[in-house]
Amino acid sequence: MSSPEAESEPEAGPDLPAVAPQLRALRRRASLTLEAAARAAGLSPAHLSRLETGQRQPSLPMLLALARVYGTTVSELLGETVADRDAVVRAADMEPTAAGGWTYWQAGASGRGMQALRVHVPHGAQGDIVRVHPGEEWLYVLKGRLRLRLGDTTHRLAPGDSAHFDSLTPHRIAAQDPDGVELLFVHTLLQSPTATLCLGPITGGTP
Repeated sequence: MSSPEAESEPEAGPDLPAVAPQLRALRRRASLTLEAAARAAGLSPAHLSRLETGQRQPSLPMLLALARVYGTTVSELLGETVADRDAVVRAADMEPTAAGGWTYWQAGASGRGMQALRVHVPHGAQGDIVRVHPGEEWLYVLKGRLRLRLGDTTHRLAPGDSAHFDSLTPHRIAAQDPDGVELLFVHTLLQSPTATLCLGPITGGTP
């Protein structure tokens, strides 16, 4: 399957000036460097830079790839008006999503600069996965005890404790109790869907 960059696209057209700054603004909203965004979308940094400065016109595959990376829609990339989002998310509307042993409930609107989740982390699930990615994370322990490793330091958090850190700091999250741990989780990782939330390379050992 070819990458979006492999397809040829026309030179900048008359409608591109409205698209180019939107591409740049959405990348910055997602807290992504030019290099990180280009890599995630299958483009070179130079090519993405030309798209953002209006020197090239993005093809549809490129728009789809960038929309996925920025956690938005092609319509928003094109500067079209986005329908108003509900400010309130009802408990009955929170559908659970399972990924990698964790269970997620969306606790905020999609397409925002921050994403809010309620998370259940079972004991032993993903405890040996190191996560490194652009953005910030904030978590609050609702129930159970959490083992959080930031760099070379291990923290143990009890209900009521919270942590706020730069996601470029290598980190591991693990439940300390057999019943797991319940968290409120806010992150700026818009480039990944819930199913691949900040998963990094697996390493040996325990945090």
